Amino acid sequence: MEPAAITDPDDRRVDDYRQLHDARARRLMERPDDTSPGFFVAEGAHALQRLVASGRRLRSVLVDQIRLEGLAGVLGGIDAPVLVADQPTLRAVAGFPVHRGVLAAADRWLVPDPAELLAGARRIAILEDINDHENLGVIFRSAGSLGVDAVLLSPRCCDPLYRRSVRVSMGHVLTVPWTRLEPWPEALDVVTRAGFCLVALTPAADSEPLPRWSPAAGERVAVLLGAEGPGLSSAALTAAHRRLTIPMQQAEDSLNVGSAAAIAFYALTSTNASVTTSATEASTPSL
Repeated sequence: MEPAAITDPDDRRVDDYRQLHDARARRLMERPDDTSPGFFVAEGAHALQRLVASGRRLRSVLVDQIRLEGLAGVLGGIDAPVLVADQPTLRAVAGFPVHRGVLAAADRWLVPDPAELLAGARRIAILEDINDHENLGVIFRSAGSLGVDAVLLSPRCCDPLYRRSVRVSMGHVLTVPWTRLEPWPEALDVVTRAGFCLVALTPAADSEPLPRWSPAAGERVAVLLGAEGPGLSSAALTAAHRRLTIPMQQAEDSLNVGSAAAIAFYALTSTNASVTTSATEASTPSL
């Protein structure tokens, strides 16, 4: 499809991209209605590439003129309008400078039943009340990069498809399977009944140091992560089978939840990788 030039910020073809800086306005704009499942906006070339690869239905792509040539390989096969504008027009539409110069709008989808995701998974993350979009994006980026099979969100977690989460995740929210887990925390029983060991990541004094722990061969593990500040609720900690902590050099130090998630995911998935990449090894190495 030939790119179409957008020179007027009031052009109706770019309505999906208005007020991108306003989270409240975007929630109202992107929500489903009687005619649409709702939509979301992805920002950046990496997110666009993963969006196209995911097979989700694109509504349109809006790019800076100077980015068009470099995206030819990605845009060539899509069946959606490709809109091109200069930076002043992009800024007038979005409400902020679109430095990455790449935006795409796509339809949302119905999230699957948790049982569907659990059926084929061995390593999952369960997030409780993560309400910062950037932290959520970092967690998804780590999950996608380190081979976590699925992410389950408590009802009060923020929207993984909010633009900032999609951007920070580098599009991994579009490729890592995820869904909501509710009612909370009762639905943790669904995970336990599916055969997962619930492992809570917490600085609590009674926690085991993460480096001393390794999943048993074939063990299915779900890592529980809580929000920045409050951490996991007492109900989530009670539901966990074990509590693990990342030892700090200084007792008063701590890690951002996104950083902590990356370390925990590596501990889980590197153990699994060590088993599968060397058929002659009979035991799972310690971390």
